[in-house]
Parts: sequence; C-alpha cells; structure tokens
Amino acid sequence: MTATSDSKKDGGFLETVRVIVHALLIALVIRTLLFQPFNIPSGSMKDTLLIGDYLFVSKYSYGYSRFSLPLSPPLFTGRIWGKEPTRGDVVVFKLPKDGETDYIKRLVGMPGDDIQMIDGVLHINGVPVKRERLSDVMEDDGTGRQAPVKRWRETLPNGVSYETLDIVDNGFYDNTPVYHVPAGHFFMMGDNRDNSADSRVLSQVGYVPFENLVGKAQMIFFSIDEHTPAWQVWNWPWTVRWTRIFSMVR
Repeated sequence: MTATSDSKKDGGFLETVRVIVHALLIALVIRTLLFQPFNIPSGSMKDTLLIGDYLFVSKYSYGYSRFSLPLSPPLFTGRIWGKEPTRGDVVVFKLPKDGETDYIKRLVGMPGDDIQMIDGVLHINGVPVKRERLSDVMEDDGTGRQAPVKRWRETLPNGVSYETLDIVDNGFYDNTPVYHVPAGHFFMMGDNRDNSADSRVLSQVGYVPFENLVGKAQMIFFSIDEHTPAWQVWNWPWTVRWTRIFSMVR
C-alpha cells in the first residue's frame, strides 16, 4: 500500500514537472518567434507611447537575428527571413553601442537617405516633411509644473502619419547636420522631439543596423499612470488608462 502511494506521488510530481516544462517551452517559442511584451519607461515617444504603457512587439515582422533570442547569444550573424521595415514603423531595437539595451523609436530614415532637422522640421532627402499644427497639450516642463507644449501631425513621404511634440523652440537637436544613412542601417527618432536620445545623437544611438532590430510595436495591452506601480491592483479603477488598452500602435 505504501509503495503504491509513493509511486502515485512520484508520478504526480513528474507529471507536474512535465506540464511546467512544456509551458515554459511554449512561452519561449512565443516570445522568440511571435510576440514579446515590453513596457515604456520614458517619455521619448509621447504622445504615441506613454510611460506605463505595456505593449506587444511582433518578432516575425522583420525576420530573426541573434537579438531575437533571449540574452542575444552570438549563434549567427545577419537575419533569417529578413524583411525590411517600413518608414514610420515604431521599432524596438538593441542599442548599437552595447547590443543589450532595448530602445523604442520611430523609423524615419531608410538606407541611403539624407536626414536633417532644420528649425525643428524633419527633412528627408532635402524635402521637408509635411506638418500640421494641432492644439497644444499640457506636459511637465521638467520642473514638475504643467506647461503648454506644441503638437504637430507629421506625415512621411509614404503617407504614414503620427503626432509629435515640440517642447521648446530651437531645441538642441532642432538644427542638425545632414546624416547620411549607411547601407544596411536605419535612422530612428522619438516622437517627443526635444526629449529623445535617438539617431541624431551619434555618440549614443546613431545609425541602427538591420541586425539590431528586435521587432515592430503592434498593440498596447495594458496602460497605467506612470506614478502608480502596476502591482497595486486596488488602484486600477482610477489609475489604469482604460481607453489605451488594446489600442494599436501607429
């Protein structure tokens, strides 16, 4: 009787281990090949993405590189089933200078493009991007006070349209030299133009190799006020941004 009982216990334990292992393998496959969750820790993509947004990034959109794998092991170079991104995509990529830090920005420059900012206006191959002034929004001015911030609707040459913020006139990167995007690289910018370390800062981000692309931002599946930890469930009725949940990233 004891032997039978012990055998059942051992069988039950092994079955539990098997189920857990299978679940972990399935989760690993989904994370590596299909979708990976990310959260937004900074305001560089306001108002497209806000601090406290949680989103799914499709791993298959641009094919797979070593950066598609957990811990980015150097098993191979380049991309498998690589597909070039589209201008205007919101992209998660590994920071070129360390190959570890995840960044999320909007792709505005394709290989071979000339990119320049002139008086806060994005120029692609010498042509200013179409901009439409929208109503101002109230944003933190960096001192904790709310102040009006200029908001624009920007439309890229391929028709992709989105909103950008312009916190200050004549910001540090509102006027730049011409950036010549190398072959096999892309130029990334944040929608919050005066509060984004992006490809305009060559020493920090610079041109992003195709291999470094992790995936395309697709959908916000959860969003909570930036001052409230997500684990404080009892505050959700007042702090969750319900209107942003299940919204697509444009």
